[in-house]
Amino acid sequence: MKIRKNIGWPGRIGRIVAGVILLSLVSLAFVGPKTPLAFWGLFGIIPLIAGISGYCLPFDLLGINTRREEKAVNQ
Repeated sequence: MKIRKNIGWPGRIGRIVAGVILLSLVSLAFVGPKTPLAFWGLFGIIPLIAGISGYCLPFDLLGINTRREEKAVNQ
């Protein structure tokens, strides 16, 4: 099974930024108020991986593709 990228660049950048922001919440578990909710920041791994890989499983299941197809260069 070949996995095709289905997230465009704006979506990928947004997911990477959201993933980094969520992962930064984990630092609250060790520094600052030490809230137990800080571990919810570990869910930032999901959008970070999707942003880096360019593939989103829910998009694939729903048939959504926000990536612009590259034009083939005929030489």
